[in-house]
Amino acid sequence: MIPLQYIKRLVNQTCIQRYDIYLQDWQVSLIWSFTVSIFCIGGLLGSFLAAPCLSTVGRRKCLLFNNLVEIVGAVLMLLSQRAMSFEMIMAGRFLYGINAGISLSAHALYAIECTPKILQGMVGVTIATFIGMGKFVGQLLGLSELLGTEDRWPWLLGFSGFTALFQLVSLPFLPESPKFLLLNQGDQQACEKALTRLWGNKDHSVEVEEMLEEKVALQNTQSRSVTELFRERSIRWQLITIIVTFLSLQLSGINAVYFYSQEVFRAAGIHEDQLRYATLGTGMCEMLSSLVCFVIIERTGKKVLLFTGYMAMTLTLILLTITLYLQHHIPWTSYCSMVLIFIFLFSFSIGPGGVVAPLPGVIFTQAFKASAYTVACTINWIGMFIVGMVFPILVENLDSFSFVIFLLVCLMSGLYVYFNVPETKNKTALEIAVDFDQMHSKSGRWKGKKRDKQPPDVRTTYQ
Repeated sequence: MIPLQYIKRLVNQTCIQRYDIYLQDWQVSLIWSFTVSIFCIGGLLGSFLAAPCLSTVGRRKCLLFNNLVEIVGAVLMLLSQRAMSFEMIMAGRFLYGINAGISLSAHALYAIECTPKILQGMVGVTIATFIGMGKFVGQLLGLSELLGTEDRWPWLLGFSGFTALFQLVSLPFLPESPKFLLLNQGDQQACEKALTRLWGNKDHSVEVEEMLEEKVALQNTQSRSVTELFRERSIRWQLITIIVTFLSLQLSGINAVYFYSQEVFRAAGIHEDQLRYATLGTGMCEMLSSLVCFVIIERTGKKVLLFTGYMAMTLTLILLTITLYLQHHIPWTSYCSMVLIFIFLFSFSIGPGGVVAPLPGVIFTQAFKASAYTVACTINWIGMFIVGMVFPILVENLDSFSFVIFLLVCLMSGLYVYFNVPETKNKTALEIAVDFDQMHSKSGRWKGKKRDKQPPDVRTTYQ
């Protein structure tokens, strides 16, 4: 909250110095709202750029070039106060958004494709773990004891540039994705070398054979566009699954709970000066919960965690709505609300927060992965923008009952996963595609567990 005050002050000082105009509070708030929202606009643009970049230059080079975007944004942030220009913060936020939009697709795809099938669930969760860690580190560095001061706040805004610089220096020592080398570039020798560097000197013939099976099934098929993704009937349910899960990622109420957390902590009697430390606890809770998901995902599977997470979030939001309503009449219910916030964050992190991000790289075959991530990330950024614009209006009109909308989203998403999504644990994209097809075919619904696990001909079905 402290850097926010300093940024608003910079906006006013800039206008006074440049135009000799003193802005009113609502004008400063309007500029600040646009500065916040432009990150989502950049993220949406980054999502559109991700697919062609991933398909043409590859996963590793896409990540490398993307770091340059973030470094430029960080430099703009660092120099904004010295240059007396809030527009540089806007431009930096826009570049940060582009970087985030590309990174969400590129990092997830690169990590999944460089990981053995048996460990893909655990590695996929690390995406949420590091996102949670990023939030926590940002909250920590924002304390007045560290970078949240009038002199040091530009370093807080530009700190992510140092992480981009670290990746720019270290990533060239890692190989390109083995699947990209074999399936997109047709270079089996380079694929085998990459597998050796990543997984050690052992026999990788089984993994290479699985990749070759997918290559044969997709013979003469190039990377598909987003338009072709929507037109392809054989992957209709995979596409619906991505739309439902990524939309619920933002509409589940996670950002709304963060929004309400300070009011709940304040009602629980936490002193105003200590609120930032309580908020720091929410970031730590999300990060530690994702570590729990990392440990248990290979035992339970993605479907179980998704369904359990959605149902737990639904129940928590029901109880949170009740306690928020009662805290004005029964003071001790504010402590219940505080506990429920942490339970909700835990349920989100071990469920949708940990499982959804890598899902497109797991359930889609190579030809559709880049486009699937483009669709998924676009939905993610649009959902974030909608929540940011609509939730304050909901709070003003519905108060604590605004969570009813989010709990309905969680409930419907959980039921969708339970009835329409197969388990993906230790399965290839082709095997998952067959499970989707059998689950939603008329014969598959009646056969249940006795249905045949082998496709009649995956070459013709998924070409």
